[in-house]
Amino acid sequence: MSITPAVKSILANYESDNPGVKANLVRILMQGRLGGTGKLIILPVDQGFEHGPARSFSVNPPAYDPHYHYQLAIDAGLSAYAAPLGALEAGAGTFAGQIPTILKVNSSNSWATSSDQAVTGTVDDALRLGCSAIGFTIYPGADNVFDMMEEIREMSAEAKAVGIATVIWSYPRGGKLSKDGELALDVGAYAAHMAALLGAHIIKVKLPSAHIEQKEAQKPYEGTDWSAQADRVRHVVQSCFNGRRIVVFSGGAAKGADAVYQDARDIRDGGGNGSIIGRNTFQRPRDEAIAMLDRLIRIYKGEE
Repeated sequence: MSITPAVKSILANYESDNPGVKANLVRILMQGRLGGTGKLIILPVDQGFEHGPARSFSVNPPAYDPHYHYQLAIDAGLSAYAAPLGALEAGAGTFAGQIPTILKVNSSNSWATSSDQAVTGTVDDALRLGCSAIGFTIYPGADNVFDMMEEIREMSAEAKAVGIATVIWSYPRGGKLSKDGELALDVGAYAAHMAALLGAHIIKVKLPSAHIEQKEAQKPYEGTDWSAQADRVRHVVQSCFNGRRIVVFSGGAAKGADAVYQDARDIRDGGGNGSIIGRNTFQRPRDEAIAMLDRLIRIYKGEE
């Protein structure tokens, strides 16, 4: 397999990483229909943990089966499939080597009253299952975020030592943040920057609004029109070492197809690396999901 100039350029930004980590980044970056472009679409299916099986899958019953998600990611030509331990174990043998996988190593549930997640997988699990990366959520703003940061520091160091990449979901919530503040531009850029500082190879954040939450941050944002989503994406990417880290954006809650496509155009035009999109695909019938993913790939390839 010949690595494209776009992928070589991305790898050059990871100066401290060993060949194993870089090889796993190559597996993700060269996989599927976006392989070699520097753009990614990852299918994440951890919503059963977060929201429960009925809320996640009853609208499309075949999605109760972990094999469904493996096959969807493969048939759509996606870059990787991310899921918790049990879901990956349920299809690891059948789909071995067919698509890079990301083990989501911490999880929460909808009954919890604090912004925290339990560690539910290990680096050893990721090695055993042939995963290319581990995925870990932090909640900047939460009272216990420092414990989460220490957990991912240890797990990321262990993963890097054995050649596995790290993906950090960085979702601001808790503490002094208002509900609007969770999606604020200054807060989202700050959260993305924290993930970069924690050593993430791939950073996952939500698309930010134009709201500025922190009083102390008002002045740096004055005088710029932040109404265009592509400009907000560009600022988040800038906050991740001026684009030296891979940044993908969450698809968020279920929404109309036109909104999903516009998000992708804005991510592309703002210099983001792509989408990590779950509910907006697997909660649709399979043929609709494949059609949506096909169009998203064409958008990221600049074909529309």
